[in-house]
Amino acid sequence: MMAYYLGIDAGGSNCRARLAAEDGTVLGTGSGGSANTRIGFPELYATLSETAYQAIRQARLDDTQIAEVHAGIGVAGYGRQGASEALRAFDFPFASVAYETDAYIANLGANGRAEGAVLIIGTGSVAHVRKDGRSFTIGGYGFPISDEGSGAALGLSAVRHALRALDGRTKSTPLSSAVTARFDHDTASVVGWMDEATPRDYASFAPVVMDYAEADDAIARSIVEDAAQHIERFIETIFQRGANRCALVGGLSQRMRPWLRERTVSRLSDALGDPLDGAIDLAKRG
Repeated sequence: MMAYYLGIDAGGSNCRARLAAEDGTVLGTGSGGSANTRIGFPELYATLSETAYQAIRQARLDDTQIAEVHAGIGVAGYGRQGASEALRAFDFPFASVAYETDAYIANLGANGRAEGAVLIIGTGSVAHVRKDGRSFTIGGYGFPISDEGSGAALGLSAVRHALRALDGRTKSTPLSSAVTARFDHDTASVVGWMDEATPRDYASFAPVVMDYAEADDAIARSIVEDAAQHIERFIETIFQRGANRCALVGGLSQRMRPWLRERTVSRLSDALGDPLDGAIDLAKRG
């Protein structure tokens, strides 16, 4: 029987799947919503299953072929206590399922089978390094205590500024007005939203922050410049820890890149592939 390889990238904002044949031909893809371990394991299983079966349905695999699928799944929050055991209890009808962090598969995708590092700047932020046979992360402890330089961090700073502007502690700017406009400029509405807000919700403000920073809004610029400093410190630490190359990836990475110093950008390498390439490589490794 022919083997099939399913790669899944389960991140804080979205979940993506890619199904490939043995020769690398892409047979199907899938996409879903938030898929980190913080949403709860029943919810995570549902998202992983639906995203995987979107790709499988596109490929028109029957039950016999599904049993020949080898899956590699990178999950945000995989390192949390008890997560590994809970994930391995998931009942998928595949030949094998290998789990790792989303940072690990991003590293595999960005650097191929060679050792190296990756810094992911998306909803959250985390660095992953493979060096001398070792694999470790830097940062990535979760929002709000970590995720420096990320979309969620940008959004949190923007909401803080907007609330201060509403009660008069700081001057209103176009950024603060754009943020509070989502809540009809009502403080109580912001606070009510905050009680239920997820990192993805905060990260939804990141494009607004970037837009106004690029338009020279003083507060937006200060928020983005602070984020850039955190990203540069990440990159410095990656090389101090022995990495020989580092790729900057993630949904916010390209917009943040112009805010980094030229000497920092010059140290970065282009990614050879994406996290789904890494997830498929993980599936092949078993």
